[in-house]
Amino acid sequence: MGFLKKLFDMPNDSRVKTVLVAFLLCLVCSLLVSTAAVALRPVQEANKLADKRRNILEIAGMMQEGADVNELFKQIEPRVIDLDTGEYVDDVDATAYDQRKASKDPAQSKALASDEDIASIRRRADKATVYLVRNGDEVETIILPVHGYGLWSTMYGFMALEGDGQTVKGFGFYEQAETPGLGGEVDNPNWKALWHGKQVYDENGNVALQVIKGSVGDATPDPEHKVDGLAGASLTSRGVSNLVKYWLGERGFKPFLEQFKG
Repeated sequence: MGFLKKLFDMPNDSRVKTVLVAFLLCLVCSLLVSTAAVALRPVQEANKLADKRRNILEIAGMMQEGADVNELFKQIEPRVIDLDTGEYVDDVDATAYDQRKASKDPAQSKALASDEDIASIRRRADKATVYLVRNGDEVETIILPVHGYGLWSTMYGFMALEGDGQTVKGFGFYEQAETPGLGGEVDNPNWKALWHGKQVYDENGNVALQVIKGSVGDATPDPEHKVDGLAGASLTSRGVSNLVKYWLGERGFKPFLEQFKG
C-alpha cells in the first residue's frame, strides 16, 4: 500500500510513474487473461470434443436435430489400429489417443519420403483411431479420419464406409482454410452428397475413387469411382483426390480394411 501511495503521489508527467503504471497494468491484464485461459480450458476441451463427435455423427448420417451429441455418440465404438499391420491396438485408450499430436512426435510417427507423401502431410502417425457403428454383431459403418493438403491448408475430415469397406456412406471436412466460394466448396452439402454410394477400390483392389475435372455424366468411364470437380479449384480438387488415395491406400487404412473384410 505504501508503494502505491508513493506512486499516486508522483506528478502525472513523471516518466517513472508512467512506466510503473504501464507495467502494473500489463501485469494485471496478463494475470486476468492467464486465469481466464486456465479456467476455461476444460470448457474449451469439452466443446472441441463435442464438435469432433458431431462431425463424426454427421458423416455417418447419424446426427439428429436437437439430440444430445454425447448420447448419440455412445452408439459408436472408437478403436485404435496400427496403420502398418491393420491390427487393433488394445493397450492404447481410444478416447484419449490424439493422432494429430502423435504425428508430430518422432517416437510415435514416421517421416514420409517425397515420392510416397502424395497427401503432403510430411509425417504419418504410427496409429490411428477408427470408429465403428454396429448393428448387432455386424459392423454397418466404418468411419476413418483423413487429412491432406489442398491449396492453402491441410484439410481434416472423415470418410464413412459401409460395412463392406468399399462403399462410401459419407465424406466431409471439419477443418479447412481453402478459398471461400472455390476450394471452400468442400463444405457444400450438395458436393458432399455426391460421394454417397461411390466405390473406393477397382476390381484389382487399387484406390480408384477420385475427384475429376468437370462433372460426372453418362459418358464418364467408371462413374462409380468419380466425383464432380470443384469449379475453379483444381488444386483443392487434386488435394482431395490425393488424400483419398493416400489414406485408403497401402500406407493408410487399406491393411485394416483388408483384415476387416477378411
